[in-house]
Amino acid sequence: MSHDSMQASAGHRAPRPSPRQGRGVAMVVCCVVVGLSLVGCGYRTAETYPTAYATVSVPIFENRTFYKGIEFALAEALTKQITSRTPYRIASPGAADTILQGSITRIEQFSVARTGDSSLPEQMEMQVTVDFQWKDLRTGEDIIDRAGFTAVGRYIPTQPVGEAVQVAHFDAANSLAQDIVDQMRGDW
Repeated sequence: MSHDSMQASAGHRAPRPSPRQGRGVAMVVCCVVVGLSLVGCGYRTAETYPTAYATVSVPIFENRTFYKGIEFALAEALTKQITSRTPYRIASPGAADTILQGSITRIEQFSVARTGDSSLPEQMEMQVTVDFQWKDLRTGEDIIDRAGFTAVGRYIPTQPVGEAVQVAHFDAANSLAQDIVDQMRGDW
């Protein structure tokens, strides 16, 4: 006797999916089909970047503030963003088509929250402002020239967390790098 006939003879029926479950399965299948069709069409975000360039040099930005070290975090973040999000390769200034250079013009710190008992800064915000240029090294012309780009990083200096100001440097540098690389996209 087969398993199905044993269940039928015992008065048991196989559970049927409810109409609601059937719609859920149909929705999942539809999403998979749409997702596969998008993959098949060849759409890539790298195509929104100008194709006239292949390489970018990213020197360390000049730091005109008293907060030292953030310029290194910014250079590293820019290199990672360009490598992961654009079709460009990083190259030395002598071998690159373009250069992304700039300066950190202002860093300001603000207290966001204070402790209730001693009024010490519990959470700090650091605003970092940069000016930058993306220049075509073959022609000497600016591709992009922006001033006053600002990003924010936060840190918690009080105990028990006790974060160093470098946490805010890292946070602001990553935000700036994302915003700068967004600006490198072409008009489409």
